[in-house]
Amino acid sequence: MNTEQGVLRLSIAVTLLMAAAGIVFGLMSGSFAIVFDGVYAMTDATMTVVALLVSNLIATSTAGGAAGGRLVKHFTMGFWHLEPMVLGLNGILLTGAAVYALINAIGSLMAGGRHLSFDHAIVYAVLTMVVALVMAAVGRRANRTLDSSFVALDAKAWLMSGGLSGALLAAFVFGYSTQGTRLAWMTPYVDPAALALVCLIVIPLPAGTIKQALADILLVTPSELKQHVDEVAEAVVRRYGFLSHRSYVARVGRGRQIELYFIVPRDQPARKLEEWDHIRDEIGEAIGGESPDRWLTIAFTTDPEWAD
Repeated sequence: MNTEQGVLRLSIAVTLLMAAAGIVFGLMSGSFAIVFDGVYAMTDATMTVVALLVSNLIATSTAGGAAGGRLVKHFTMGFWHLEPMVLGLNGILLTGAAVYALINAIGSLMAGGRHLSFDHAIVYAVLTMVVALVMAAVGRRANRTLDSSFVALDAKAWLMSGGLSGALLAAFVFGYSTQGTRLAWMTPYVDPAALALVCLIVIPLPAGTIKQALADILLVTPSELKQHVDEVAEAVVRRYGFLSHRSYVARVGRGRQIELYFIVPRDQPARKLEEWDHIRDEIGEAIGGESPDRWLTIAFTTDPEWAD
């Protein structure tokens, strides 16, 4: 549980078990809301498998060694670009599944609802809620040190699942309590109404993840990182008497790509290569965040066209 891959593997195993249980309990109880919960979990597990594969690729390519060397040979720009693609696709698929289920729930309400076995439904809702909240706590605790977008999204998904299971539990308990009373006419509508409510809650939740993923894919410049890089570069320009600088910054998943070009006066005294490397080291330390996930390029030129 002290690695990103370990957390994701545990999440995949538990999600697959819960997905299978959801489909079985849904068919036994006649609840389409529970079947949807199982299918939703199965979709999430599939995308978590893809996320695990991408995480392994990124970790292997940045760790060095023989395996990493072979990957870098064929993929010299790394695998960071895959991370926002997976996160965005995951969010889109989960949103699409919820929209489809909402349409089915509305159709069921218009057709008079459906009868179901509330005892099986209640058992499943309690079980799912407990497991989901435990997994969310485990993921959040692990991510305090891992700081992984994949683990953060996975923990958020478990928290969402726990909240939705709690909503289903409340609906099923209400439906169970109305049996044999003057409110018994409402029982066929409990399952589709609960499903519709769950879908309305789920649909907007991945929006933030999708938005950030699209920003990463489109290489939208992070304003805070750009401001920090510019402040460092301006200080270097003043210190060494350069004319100006150009900075290009992007976030791609966990990767940070930074390119800096400094315009040097043509009549400035020549420096040894070791001196230029020393300036690069100063700039790198001032920018901070040195890790295998930082891609930093620093160039010096007297021709502004090379920087524009």
